Amino acid sequence: MSVSSPEANTGKRVRNFLIVLVAIALSVALVLGLRNQTSAVSLTHLDEESVPLEVALSNGKPSLIEFYANWCTSCQAMAPDMAQLKQEYGESVNFVMLNVDNSKWLPEILTYRVDGIPHFVFLNKAGEAIAQSIGEQPRMVMATNLDALVAESPLPYAQRSSGQVSKFTAPVTPADNADDPRLHSSQVVN
Repeated sequence: MSVSSPEANTGKRVRNFLIVLVAIALSVALVLGLRNQTSAVSLTHLDEESVPLEVALSNGKPSLIEFYANWCTSCQAMAPDMAQLKQEYGESVNFVMLNVDNSKWLPEILTYRVDGIPHFVFLNKAGEAIAQSIGEQPRMVMATNLDALVAESPLPYAQRSSGQVSKFTAPVTPADNADDPRLHSSQVVN
């Protein structure tokens, strides 16, 4: 059995103390680094800052409606770009956020046939839907569509579904199924 000298024990303690300090410093740096890398923009914040739908439909400006959910990874990934776009186009375009998990928006979910999110609906100044886009879209595509929306020109990237989509199913179906062409094969003919 070997016995350590007091100097050796002190050296081990100093070494262990330094290892603990370095570990703490690295942990703090990691936490701060991750905090800075995560999006400072949340979907909830975008929703809180968005124009209410009633206002958007009546204020004479074109609008972009985004159907989203907090659990949607594509929606989360687009949040920083959407915040930048709102900053750039907010004076000339209404940005409206509608959470598909809120049953209050069920009539709009059914009207615009939302079955994947993010789902974007572009409305002209009169509040009429002129185009839709489904899925995660590059910032440049959204900016180009917004430029066209403001200029009252055809949207170059409308009706696209090329991006990542989170599937969504409305919790109920329309009351009058006869008007829903997606359900025509389930109608009973006598």
